[in-house]
Amino acid sequence: MSNVVYEAHPSVLRMRPFGVLLALVLMAGGILVAVLGAQLVPPAFAAQLDGKILQLVGIGVFALSTLQLLTWWVSARSDRLVITDDELIWTHGLLSKQYTEINMASVRTVRVSQSLFQRIMNAGDVTVFTAGDNPELFVRGLPDPGEVRELVKANPQAGS
Repeated sequence: MSNVVYEAHPSVLRMRPFGVLLALVLMAGGILVAVLGAQLVPPAFAAQLDGKILQLVGIGVFALSTLQLLTWWVSARSDRLVITDDELIWTHGLLSKQYTEINMASVRTVRVSQSLFQRIMNAGDVTVFTAGDNPELFVRGLPDPGEVRELVKANPQAGS
């Protein structure tokens, strides 16, 4: 068995910092509306709005934002990149799995792309090229993508 030198899942917070922040704010707002309800509405509109409707709206906002965060988290946890001494192994999928194994000797180029926010969050997209012009592997939102590039580059089996 080869020695594992790197193992990571894409990071939800690093991939979607503003989306996670917005979902958390909506969750807190949903709880606030569900608990306080009619107390948040100005007195002029209080007679027209039913407190139960406001509670249902608050619960709905909380549930939808929680569902969105859970969806992002499960999606990120269902993907995994493992780098061993001999190969790169990308696993994708929750119920049905897709495995991509690339021998280190066949790796030609590793490209790391980072937006400004990804650089701030120390995340990035990693593209691995073997023979040909099309990438063999594309992984979004990995933590510390420079380390992936350096590990593959430092491997004596990897091509130049």
